Amino acid sequence: MTIKVTDLASQVEDLYPKLVELRRHFHSFPELSFSERMTSEKILLELKALDAFEIESGVGGHGIIATLNMGEGPIIGLRADMDALPIQEQSKESFTSRHPGVMHACGHDAHMAILLGTAKLLAEAAHSEFLQGTVKLIFQPAEEDCDEKGDTGAVKMLNSGKLERLDRVLALHMCPWRETGSIQIHDGPSMANNDNFELAINGSGGHAGYPQHVTDPVWISTFILQALYSLNSRKVNPLDVGTLSVGEIHAGHSNNVIPHTVNIKGTMRSYTSEVRELLVQELKQTAQIVTTMGGSFELDIQKGEPALVNHPEINQVIRKAAEGLRIVEEPFGMGSEDFSHMTAKYPGALFFLGCGLDPERSLHHPEFDIDERAMVHGVTIFMKSIQHLLWKGE
Repeated sequence: MTIKVTDLASQVEDLYPKLVELRRHFHSFPELSFSERMTSEKILLELKALDAFEIESGVGGHGIIATLNMGEGPIIGLRADMDALPIQEQSKESFTSRHPGVMHACGHDAHMAILLGTAKLLAEAAHSEFLQGTVKLIFQPAEEDCDEKGDTGAVKMLNSGKLERLDRVLALHMCPWRETGSIQIHDGPSMANNDNFELAINGSGGHAGYPQHVTDPVWISTFILQALYSLNSRKVNPLDVGTLSVGEIHAGHSNNVIPHTVNIKGTMRSYTSEVRELLVQELKQTAQIVTTMGGSFELDIQKGEPALVNHPEINQVIRKAAEGLRIVEEPFGMGSEDFSHMTAKYPGALFFLGCGLDPERSLHHPEFDIDERAMVHGVTIFMKSIQHLLWKGE
């Protein structure tokens, strides 16, 4: 099928200065999860100026849904996340973060700029004779964090009732390890289930010079750590994807006092529900070692995002839309993405958009930055995907 496009390449190229302006604005004023008030206000201002969308704000927190109805047909969702990270930026750029300790180090600033650029082109194509259906632009808060219930922004938006029907849903993520002009894509499980844990090992502390009178939780923890790390190599099938990592260990306040408690925090990542459950059960069994050594424990496991499962049919649309770019077929790794909640409910896919400047300055790095030219490709892929999905023929 040949899709008639009225010089889309030229339209997107003309849009490039606006994409840069938007991205740099968001980058200068980053806001943490659940606090995206100024970000939301800026997005609303830009959308209202287009005078083409039905706009709902305050969805799932500071989320926004902008709907463009072009007649009966499929309902397509395009999602961009809005929040930044608690990182102190190390940059000399004029648009560096003006909020100390907060930084767009994961590309969400570019995601929003790309979706707003897509909005502008959609507004111009609102009365196209070739497109039929509805597009919902989903600006989602709180991808990077969850609330006290464990809910991220995607969950909150889905629970709001404002996204009750989507026939397809798409998203992208900036990819600093791929060069501009390329995308990374993968069918099926592509990012990991994400479960965090906190294990408190309790003993009976006391004077470090009299260890025979105490139950030393630090000593016990050395056995626990060995057992935890053995789960990766001895319990998970080498042909499966699954890993457990410890990120925090806290114990004591003095060199001559054996503490009462050692706190261990970590994460478990997997691609399948079977490996996910295996790691949980093995962690629970490993914790029992504490009691055999005379201590006690408390174990808290927080279930996070499910694995991101990309629908092959939607990926095929993205491949067609990315024609002319380099396409790398490969999973995205063991990171997690709460867009997975949306693809668990609706057929959807997320692709990684090459934007690399320096592979050393990767995601969540204090010097993270992107090649802004990549945003042109992001808008183009979104627009061509919409054309493929809503094309009504001659």
